[in-house]
Amino acid sequence: MPGFRMKSEDGTVTPFSARIRPFLTHEQSRPRYNHQAEFEITEMTFQTSIGTYLDSPYHRFPDRRDISELELDEVILPGVVIDVRGREAWEAVGPNVLPSGISLAGKAVLFNFGWDVHWGTEAYHAFPFIARELIAHLVNAGAKLVGMDTLNADDTHDSSRPAHSEFLSRDILIVENLCHLDRLHKHDFRFFAVPWKAKNVAALPVRAFAEIV
Repeated sequence: MPGFRMKSEDGTVTPFSARIRPFLTHEQSRPRYNHQAEFEITEMTFQTSIGTYLDSPYHRFPDRRDISELELDEVILPGVVIDVRGREAWEAVGPNVLPSGISLAGKAVLFNFGWDVHWGTEAYHAFPFIARELIAHLVNAGAKLVGMDTLNADDTHDSSRPAHSEFLSRDILIVENLCHLDRLHKHDFRFFAVPWKAKNVAALPVRAFAEIV
């Protein structure tokens, strides 16, 4: 699975990845049940910031809430999708992309860059992002969650990570690596990004989906 790539000081690159394998196979389990039944138990190992995943405040701040401490009404929200397709890699988008008169209070605000078409390619690692002015606008407008179909909410050239810093300091959750957001245009919907309760976990993959209402 494609994921982040972390570059060390010596220049080596470590890719994030997921590994799925049988812990106990059907064949291995058969004798346990006198050859009358068989089961597989699967084992997974992965970095939690992989695939479509949710960031908790603990991801950015060591004294803030982790994944296990989030409430359902923070990850099941009325949603709005913002059309920002047609942007270039490393292009910042500002508040002018928001439709006039739109209410963002209490909502999951999802940015449809259309970048999911690059998933699994080198182009996916260079992406547009939301500018500081738009970050501030979303905070002031009362957004509860911000998501996008790119690798990161932030410009990865900016070490201060303003989106993660501003949103997570205010308990505004972040979902990255979304897909198919174009299907939500012109629809009212509820957005679901529910993780399992995992103690001391900063981020976690979710099966994100929308319910058209």
